[in-house]
Amino acid sequence: MPIRYSCRNRGFTLVEAVIVIVITGVIGAIVAVFIRAPVQAYFDTVRRAELTDIADTAVRRMARDIQAALPNSVRVDATSSFLEFLPIKTAGRYRAAVTDTGTGNPLDFDLSTPDSSFNVLGPNVDVQNGDQIVIYNLGIPGADGSDAYQGTSRRAASAPFGSVSSISFSPAGTEFPFASPGSRFQVISTPVSYVCQPDSSNPANGVLYRYSGYAIQTSQPVTVAALDGYANHVRATLATNVSACWMTYTTVAQQHLGLVSIYLALTKDGETVQLRYQVNVDNTP
Repeated sequence: MPIRYSCRNRGFTLVEAVIVIVITGVIGAIVAVFIRAPVQAYFDTVRRAELTDIADTAVRRMARDIQAALPNSVRVDATSSFLEFLPIKTAGRYRAAVTDTGTGNPLDFDLSTPDSSFNVLGPNVDVQNGDQIVIYNLGIPGADGSDAYQGTSRRAASAPFGSVSSISFSPAGTEFPFASPGSRFQVISTPVSYVCQPDSSNPANGVLYRYSGYAIQTSQPVTVAALDGYANHVRATLATNVSACWMTYTTVAQQHLGLVSIYLALTKDGETVQLRYQVNVDNTP
């Protein structure tokens, strides 16, 4: 006799499925309320860390550059948005007098024909085509002053180039205005400018630029258009999302010290990071 098996299909009713969906939704909403704050805090922390890292990297780059500035070459415009200086490539001491045996090539400041070369005391220095030789820059404008921007305290280096023990330069018709008490000289090439360019209409669109490679200008360039118009200029973006930025420069003449103060604020997605930094400048020429 054949055996018959009885099988009854079992499953969820529609009511049971709806109840499960409702309960799951309620549990999900409760869980979301508790985890929303920690998740939002995590994203806020990541955003702040990102902005802080960008701001810190930018001002530290500025500090390294400014600390290598030629003495008395830092200048800031009236709006505190443009800072310019002449970075030193290398430096050394020049021979100020002949040896006991009457040899050597000193730098003479009292010749009827301007001197055009001198011996380097100590290790060789690297001098390349386009470099400028600066002696005792005081940053004083005027014909009788000593200002690298106006050319009174600097001369264009001339061949031979490379690692040299004797430096030649174009005398430009006159001697250097003043001899260095320490017989020191500096070698520079082209200026560097830092530019704060915030966007008043949209705080998240400001930019901090670094310009280099352009020729030395008698007057400080104080517009982006002017800097962009110079031949061979190089523009690098150090920071975006700049909502506020300024730079100031103060000096203490008797102590040959300068102080650059930098303020940088970055804003992104409603989060703002502010950073203040100060850089000491040695103005002993």
